[in-house]
Amino acid sequence: MHNAIGGTVIGTGLLATLGLAVLASVGAPGPAMAQAKPVTIRAVMHSGLRITDPIITTAYIARNHGYMIYDTLFATDASFKVQPQMVKEYSVSDDTLIYTFTLRDGLKFHDGAPVTSADCIASLRRWGKRDSMGQKLMEYTASLDAVDDRTFTLKLKQPYGLVLTSLGKPSSNVPFIMPKRIAETPADKNVPEEIGSGPFRFVKGEFQPGLKVVYEKNPDYVPRSEASSWTSGAKVVKVDRVEWLNIPDYQTAVNALINGEIDYIEQPPHDFLPILKAAPGIQIINYNTLGVSGMLRMNWLNPPFDNEKIRQAALLAVNQQDYLDAQIGDPDYMVPCLAMFVCNTPNATDAGAPKTDLARAKQLLKEGGYDGKPIVVMQPTDLAIVAPLGPVTAQALRKIGMNVDLQSMDWQTLVGRRAKQDPVDQGGWNIFHTTWVNADMLNPVSNVGINARGKKGGFFGWAEDAEIETMRNAYALETDPGKQVAIAKAVQERAYAVGMYYPTGQFISPLAAGPKLKGILEAPAPVFWNIEKK
Repeated sequence: MHNAIGGTVIGTGLLATLGLAVLASVGAPGPAMAQAKPVTIRAVMHSGLRITDPIITTAYIARNHGYMIYDTLFATDASFKVQPQMVKEYSVSDDTLIYTFTLRDGLKFHDGAPVTSADCIASLRRWGKRDSMGQKLMEYTASLDAVDDRTFTLKLKQPYGLVLTSLGKPSSNVPFIMPKRIAETPADKNVPEEIGSGPFRFVKGEFQPGLKVVYEKNPDYVPRSEASSWTSGAKVVKVDRVEWLNIPDYQTAVNALINGEIDYIEQPPHDFLPILKAAPGIQIINYNTLGVSGMLRMNWLNPPFDNEKIRQAALLAVNQQDYLDAQIGDPDYMVPCLAMFVCNTPNATDAGAPKTDLARAKQLLKEGGYDGKPIVVMQPTDLAIVAPLGPVTAQALRKIGMNVDLQSMDWQTLVGRRAKQDPVDQGGWNIFHTTWVNADMLNPVSNVGINARGKKGGFFGWAEDAEIETMRNAYALETDPGKQVAIAKAVQERAYAVGMYYPTGQFISPLAAGPKLKGILEAPAPVFWNIEKK
């Protein structure tokens, strides 16, 4: 990636000659289309969409897709308060063991069927098998029962303080509501249809996996009356269509935005921001003000990181500032932070955080019996915000004597491969990197990097630690905020000690929009309702 683009503005013709037929195909309409030209937002997202199920993967492109076509029972507003969304009203029994939910009027799936209690129950059960907070909620759930078509209950085994926080979870995995027949798809299989009840409909006939996704306004969607706030409130669609176009070359994408050929870039690399700021009319919007955190994740199933001492060696080999310098570079956008639960939040602490110590790391490698076999580090070349992390890790591990095999691939290939529990010589892996919006990282229950359930529902890498799971349960059941903070500190200390993951730093990742777009909302995910195109 370069800091200067040069003076040439790439036009549609050149885009076509570069092989970007997807973008070239959205040029001027023919005579037959001229009278009914839809108002269309053309957006370049951080990755192409291939996996269309936001429950089986935590990948943010699937989450973003989920917010387009699905809706949620509850949602979180900008003050971190959980608000009803599909739910009209709810009540909690005096003993806090029974939650009763009633759906609001007018909820309808894109195939015309009404949303029912049975749909909600099936969706929650499926989500509860995959999501970190969902798993924990379901551990304390005795039953989910329909009272009638629009009312259902959630009965707990014992009081649990994170029920609404879980149901209003704003990011991966979001408890999106699907039709019952689709929600009954096994929790490890992609759904067969993309049908929700949300503000946009998925246009299956125009879907080109990894290249182009098209959504159209859902004319049957009935928004709430409250103002939009984060993922809550009114979801009013003000355009006819949204097209997501995959343009892996960001120089091309940036010039297309400046030239008015596209309207939106979700995640422009930080070294392009000065050029975008200088371009007339281009908006740079910090839509996710809570920020983003990076993560180095090791695979506990495969040698050598099945050995705690070698995981500790890796943590002592790396340096967070190196990651931030390579990934962001601009001090205005990066925040060094070793707090696993996000700096400047109630659970923030540096307790247990390692300090770079190459000599100690080398000693731990010897004690752990590292045999010199290659360490497979997966590096996504097409995801600009993650691509720089792999080489930094590779260099750090080589300094302590590890043999590193840095394997390049596109992000969607990585997303598929990281789910494999196979040995390395059979297509498995040792390390990958990712990023998380900080809304996902605020406590030991929501932060999937702290999920220590191993192969029984843990996050990729399958870390397993009974002590951490006991503390996560204690956090979930604790109602005293001060005691929760103390538990979170103890969890972090243990997580660093056993090598759950390494936080590569916090940063702000703004989006870039053309001058015709108005009304882009602050949210933990890029949402397209409320946006006008003048």
